[in-house]
Amino acid sequence: MGFRSMKTVSIASAKSQLSALIVAVESGQQVRITRRGKPVARLVPFAKQESFGWADLRKWVAGPSLSLPESN
Repeated sequence: MGFRSMKTVSIASAKSQLSALIVAVESGQQVRITRRGKPVARLVPFAKQESFGWADLRKWVAGPSLSLPESN
């Protein structure tokens, strides 16, 4: 993703435009929220989590020196 400037809004504007700001964040933008011109919060897209299944958990628990029996 290329460089995008961060949108900056006041708390009052964020309250009145929250739905539109969420749409912007869902598309990958970040939003800085300010109080009296000073940044106090940032809205960012939620990081997607990778799938982690039982086989992965077994490998993680077993580590390099311990092996667990396979389940059916």
